[in-house]
Amino acid sequence: MKKLKLFSLIALSSTLALTSCGGSGTSGGGGTKKFVSKTGWKPNEKQGWFFAGKQQKQKGWPGMVYVEGGTFTMGLVKDDVMHDWNNSPRRMQVSSFFIGETEITNYEYREYLTWLKYVFPPSDPSYKEIYNGALPDTLLWDNKLSRNDFNETYFRDQNYDYYPVVGVSWTQANRYCEWLTDRANEKALMQAGVIAKDLYINESNNQGGTAFNMDKFKSNDPEMQGYINQQRLNQRTGMKTTNQRIQAANGAPNAAMVTKFRLPSEVEWEFAALGMEKNREYNSYLEKKPQVDLLRGTKGKNRGMILENFKQGRGDYSGPAGWKNDGAAQTADVRKFPSNNIGIYGMFGNVAEWTADVYRPIIDESGSDFNYYRGNMPQAIVRNGDGTYKMVEEGNMKYDTLADGRLVYKNLPGQFERETLADYRNYMDGDKQSSLDYRNANDSASSYNMYNAPTQKFVVDTNGRVILQKDTKDRTSAISNDIRVVKGGSWQDSAYWLDPGQRRYKNQSAGYGWIGFRVAQDARESEKSRTRR
Repeated sequence: MKKLKLFSLIALSSTLALTSCGGSGTSGGGGTKKFVSKTGWKPNEKQGWFFAGKQQKQKGWPGMVYVEGGTFTMGLVKDDVMHDWNNSPRRMQVSSFFIGETEITNYEYREYLTWLKYVFPPSDPSYKEIYNGALPDTLLWDNKLSRNDFNETYFRDQNYDYYPVVGVSWTQANRYCEWLTDRANEKALMQAGVIAKDLYINESNNQGGTAFNMDKFKSNDPEMQGYINQQRLNQRTGMKTTNQRIQAANGAPNAAMVTKFRLPSEVEWEFAALGMEKNREYNSYLEKKPQVDLLRGTKGKNRGMILENFKQGRGDYSGPAGWKNDGAAQTADVRKFPSNNIGIYGMFGNVAEWTADVYRPIIDESGSDFNYYRGNMPQAIVRNGDGTYKMVEEGNMKYDTLADGRLVYKNLPGQFERETLADYRNYMDGDKQSSLDYRNANDSASSYNMYNAPTQKFVVDTNGRVILQKDTKDRTSAISNDIRVVKGGSWQDSAYWLDPGQRRYKNQSAGYGWIGFRVAQDARESEKSRTRR
């Protein structure tokens, strides 16, 4: 079978469910039929050498809500009764994006675990840590002074399928996002007829490192040949000669696939929670009124009813029997309560949520007031000596260590190995190069940190278990580059924490019974006209 060329991926962009650009015309309007390149060639001429496919209207992937970007005042606009002084108001601009309609549920996370167990069987010594390291920490439901059997039922029982998954660390949540990106693209390619729909019936295609992933697909790896429906591919591309394929492969950019999934940034999460698009007059917001002020229904069947899941007071998580305040003592179905103005559920209660950002007490809007995000660590694919990409094999996998001592994979066999080019988590925040006296600093920026946070050290005992060692040094701060921002209130929080402007932080390697997560995707800016209101 001939090796798949890159042009095949480009021509498929019109068949996929979500593309990175929209509209059938150029930026100046008129459509691709009227467009002629300055070279004189029309788009996708069969006698030509550049095949870019057709632009399509942008559509969201199932379960995702489009959030049109804009400017807003981020932070707390009410009294800071906790005196944290970590959420002062600041003006920010956010690009458009997609965000999960709900938090990731137990059902969805079990899909992930089932796939890992099927493709990388824990019975194989080479894969034994992959499945185990992805499991949520169910023991966190245990309490020394309460009876609670959730550790045995909450995650596995089908009655809780559509409840938010908890006990998943920030690190595990990121691995889920990477897996979801591969599975969504895999499904889109099946729908386009590029990948055979019996992919999972033929087990030889989905065991270990031979499983489908976007690294291999986008690089035309020979292993992908077993997945491709070549006849259907030729029909869709309309390119039948080898010469056309080679020309296209040499000239065309990467195909527009399902945009990768990730955790939302802190500024994106807060902007989506406020849903301010529906609360404006022309180009001005009427007011910044978090819907935490609207927790009690005012009309219809919800009149007088609590409309979010949170703790009303000491010893009161749900209200009296027969007339429960919010109807849930702990977590609840992700769609139990009404959505916000733009159709997003659970932003004000039920569970708090991980965001992508590294936590700092001050958000430096002078450093960036556009798509602010602290935590950038750009990476590049590692190449072999002959210029080919270095693939992760069973014997060279790398792992992170969770707070409970389990190992969680950094990459799976069959993916390409990546190296970190730079670490900007501490950029302009106490490093020597950001100080006024940086020229006389003896320590490098990478080794200096103004936060004296506890460090994690793990040892392996005689039974092969990884054990966290206690940090015995005197510490003055809990803040480090491994602390991530948590947004929103939960079933165990008072109403104070339900304000989207509030922010907290937790260790990225630990799971918690009150923290879940949802996913996000980049999106193209909306082309709809400005509307009067």
